[in-house]
Amino acid sequence: MAEKTILLAEDDASIRLIVNQTLVSAGYEVRATSSPEALERWVRNGEGDVVVTDVFLGDASIFDLLPSLKLARPELPFIVMSGQNTILTAASAAQHGAFDYLPKPFDIDTLSGLVQRALKSQPKGSSKAINPESQKAISDAGLPLIGRSDAMQEVYRIIAKVMNTDLTVLIEGESGTGKELAARAIHQLGDAKNGHFVALDLAALPASEINRQLFGANGEQGAVHQKGGTLYLDEIGDLPAEAQTQLVKLMRDSSGARIIASTRRNLGRLVDDGKFREDLYYRLNVVRLTMPPLRLRKEDIPELARAFLIRAQRQGLAAKTLDKSALDLLTAYDWPGNVRELENLVLRLAVLCPDETVTLRDVERELRAGASEQKGSSAGFEKDMETLLHRYIMGDLIANGDNEESNVYSSVIDQVERPLIRLALSVTAGNKVKAAQLLGMNRNTLRAKINALGIAED
Repeated sequence: MAEKTILLAEDDASIRLIVNQTLVSAGYEVRATSSPEALERWVRNGEGDVVVTDVFLGDASIFDLLPSLKLARPELPFIVMSGQNTILTAASAAQHGAFDYLPKPFDIDTLSGLVQRALKSQPKGSSKAINPESQKAISDAGLPLIGRSDAMQEVYRIIAKVMNTDLTVLIEGESGTGKELAARAIHQLGDAKNGHFVALDLAALPASEINRQLFGANGEQGAVHQKGGTLYLDEIGDLPAEAQTQLVKLMRDSSGARIIASTRRNLGRLVDDGKFREDLYYRLNVVRLTMPPLRLRKEDIPELARAFLIRAQRQGLAAKTLDKSALDLLTAYDWPGNVRELENLVLRLAVLCPDETVTLRDVERELRAGASEQKGSSAGFEKDMETLLHRYIMGDLIANGDNEESNVYSSVIDQVERPLIRLALSVTAGNKVKAAQLLGMNRNTLRAKINALGIAED
């Protein structure tokens, strides 16, 4: 079989060399350049079977060239690489007809696999014309999803692949991870953007209101009947049984709005427990998109926090910045409420912080205030600890009433010390000297406790 030729366009010499060597080792002929003019000339001359290109070649953007190149060679697959790892880049690659989008840095085996799949892909005929309104939507920096972490790249890739289809999407994730934002991004960037985006929070509506809004009443059509547009069903696991049956029937008819559903619950388990229709589950679960919790994408926290401060400024609040210590604390915290909790805290800081620069102490104060509000207590840490002791230790104290050798005290101290030391080590990235300084301990004492409490094995 004739050797396949890969056209490689990359202005970073080191990346160009590595990719070149990898593809040559895989048995391909490679023509490499850093020049957009050379790439355009090769493509128009009919050379190459796959193009692998960076978004930016010097000052030129590949997205400015792709429309004419795809018209000239509609069957030629383009794999677009980028260090600008945002949803806008992924969406723009999809809108311009790229075969796939690959965020940098990437595993070289992943690129090899993409090239192989691109070569096996069937020609799709003429490329789809790019709607100018889609281009405007892609360039709109107000799109809601923010983050360049590895965890978010898979989200962007899936959104880019489904946004111009009418496939049903099931978005899973913890509360506050941005499931509705992902649904809105699919709608805004895709073919359905000219229709309405209708969102129903099924967990917040009574069954009668769900039926009325979803299916209609008194001669009025419900949201599910709208032509075009997107129907977003939040917390689909809370949909009543009767409504599940009606929704299956309407989805079987394949008429009306495109459906995107989301859930924080395990729908598969609900099916096993007989609480969710199996046929509805499979109709919804055509494409699955999982929104990662914020604790698994902590590198996105500084960018998210700054974006929320800018949003607060646009709402008329004074401009604020976060100093390094404040960002470090925000990044170290695990955010059980995910992005929504982070946004609420940053907005509180924008309102309540008197100074232009937000410090670690400001963040610490609001974290404590938020924790007290969540627990319905204003007495702070000591009161919270007392509640936990009542819950977990009271039984041991009663059971050991006549036991002269009770170890309740040492057991409780161990259970408090262990997570405290783990937290300090987490904040200092495992640096024991810095952790000892933060805790106000002698470093030899800290080392001894790490060994005694079994933290060394963690």
